[in-house]
Amino acid sequence: MDHLLELRTRLLRAVAGLVLLFVALLPFANRLYALLAQPLLEKLPKGGQLIAVEVASPFFAPLKLAFFVALVVAMPWLLYQLWAFVAPGLYKRERKLALPLLVSALILFYIGCSFAYFIVLPAVFTFLNKVTPAGVAMMTDINAYLDFVLVIFLAFGASFELPVALVILALLGWVTPKQLREWRGYAVVAIFVLAAIITPPDVVSQLLLAVPMILLYEAGIVAASAMRPTRTPGAASPE
Repeated sequence: MDHLLELRTRLLRAVAGLVLLFVALLPFANRLYALLAQPLLEKLPKGGQLIAVEVASPFFAPLKLAFFVALVVAMPWLLYQLWAFVAPGLYKRERKLALPLLVSALILFYIGCSFAYFIVLPAVFTFLNKVTPAGVAMMTDINAYLDFVLVIFLAFGASFELPVALVILALLGWVTPKQLREWRGYAVVAIFVLAAIITPPDVVSQLLLAVPMILLYEAGIVAASAMRPTRTPGAASPE
């Protein structure tokens, strides 16, 4: 019962923090959307603009974006509540390993979203603008644009977690750094297939996701080698 009460308290605190941040961002919802639309508007021909096909789109699209931004900004607070609930049940060594992994995962997610906004979106929209047939006006619905960008953010944010995932697998003993190096060729193929699935159907976004993931795979091997458990004397090598 004590654990259930603690879980309820942590959940209430997490939700309260998220709701408060969402309410605080509501007055800036339109500004947030204007900032999000900037990578596309800068690449459109002169006079190009976003359009609202549905009647309520000008209201719901900024609202949806404000909630997404609140969720991303509140992520440290949400993870802290999760950590505060789980940490007392961990051993000291487990806490020393888990906390850096949690912080690294959060930082890598933010780096992935930033990479998507500043590098990927301008490159994708430049490419799409150049391949647009003559006589066709590139005017995107604000809801469709928001969904497109959020998918890009989530895809790159999640993909940048690859080093953390590899370290966790190595710490669990499911894989070894030697195996990860041996599987490098298969991993490259799998990364390109994954990039083709989760990104829009254009070569630019696929390459901009696949290449960083390959580099992150190599970084994951290095990190797994540095953090794998130390073998006791006389124990057989896991490799």
